[in-house]
Amino acid sequence: MTTLNNTTTITYAFKRVPKLVRLGILAAATGMLFGSTAYAQERTLTLEEAIKLGLENSKTLKLSQSKIDQAVSQYNQAKDKALPTASASFMYSRAQIPANTLNLGQESLSLPKSANANLGIVSVEEVIYGGGRFRYAKESTDLLVNVAKLDVEKDREQIAYNIVNAYYDLYRVVQSKSVVEQSIKSIDQQIHQAQRFFEQGLVTKNDVLRFQLQRSNIELNGIDLENNRKVINYNLNILLGLPDETQLNVSQIPVAQRTVAPLQSYRDSALAIREELKQQDLRTKYADVNIKNIQAEKLPTLAATAGLYYVNASANPLPNNGKYITPLTAGLALSWNFGSLWTNKNKVNEARIQREETVINKGIITDNIKNEVNQSYQNYVKAVDKIKLLETSIAQANENNRILTSKYANSTASATDRADAETLLYQAQINLELAKADAGLAYYNLLKATGKLTK
Repeated sequence: MTTLNNTTTITYAFKRVPKLVRLGILAAATGMLFGSTAYAQERTLTLEEAIKLGLENSKTLKLSQSKIDQAVSQYNQAKDKALPTASASFMYSRAQIPANTLNLGQESLSLPKSANANLGIVSVEEVIYGGGRFRYAKESTDLLVNVAKLDVEKDREQIAYNIVNAYYDLYRVVQSKSVVEQSIKSIDQQIHQAQRFFEQGLVTKNDVLRFQLQRSNIELNGIDLENNRKVINYNLNILLGLPDETQLNVSQIPVAQRTVAPLQSYRDSALAIREELKQQDLRTKYADVNIKNIQAEKLPTLAATAGLYYVNASANPLPNNGKYITPLTAGLALSWNFGSLWTNKNKVNEARIQREETVINKGIITDNIKNEVNQSYQNYVKAVDKIKLLETSIAQANENNRILTSKYANSTASATDRADAETLLYQAQINLELAKADAGLAYYNLLKATGKLTK
């Protein structure tokens, strides 16, 4: 009755306010109510759309692509080393000779007081045999390019899984909020019924307060869920490259249970597909090439050379007939740093140790992948079994709630029993929605473990 009186008083006072002022108050209230959402953009996405959008806008993938470009550039530089080298130079010098006479017994040699010299050189060199150094350099950088490409594929899998994880987190919260809203509507009916019984003297005030307390607890849970929704929504916007204020709505996720293949088939798929294992194979090949490259440093180098010289002894650097010569040279240059026969021995040993480490690392990664697949498989099976049990508990909680609702209406059950039944049903509904989300996420986690999430 107090609430009714207060409402009547406020309504009466509002009517006494002039009409224009009332319109202004209503406009302000409407702006406060809807102004915060007027600028918020809503967007509904399916899980597939979210993954596609996230992969397109991922800054991590863009950085990974730049690493591929860098590796390709290094590969091209390695190919350039096999091209001929060429150089050109020109030098002018002037010599002053104060003592320009040289006595040789009865003969003497006189030099000019000064002399000019112009010297130009153009040379070209092509390595004919370098012990395979250039070929090994190209092979090494080509392997690094392939490793970088596999890094991108690995990043795609991880980014896609992060999006799936965030999407299911948002789905959990939205479904839980829906259950909260349904529970509040149901408890409001119970409060209304309890107040009516109280007015008729059938129940005590404590029974009404018990239902009201239950409603307050559900509302508190709803506040926590809304806060979690805002945090998850913001994080998902960042992952998808959307504006921070975008309000995301998730589509209904199919909860049909998928057929589970034998565990061994998932293990075999993971060992054949996972990028980490392919990368270790490439690193082993890279280590083999590195050993060959170090050994190639012990071999001599043979190169073909050609040169053009321009020698002019006049002050004028431009060619004048009879005042310059232009020798042409061509030949072979053989060089051998035979000290590498004993100085490279420990380098080769180190390279072989590095190769052995890649083989050991592959074994470790293989074991970790098997463990990951097994754990993901068991988690998915457990999640599916949990859904079956919770569906049974939902049916039991519904029946229990129906019975106690009837008993309470007939005054044969207490308000405590009635509230407990409502709470059990509410909790069972939330647990079922969370279990469905857990099963979906566990399935995608199994796909990631086998390397099939984005394939």
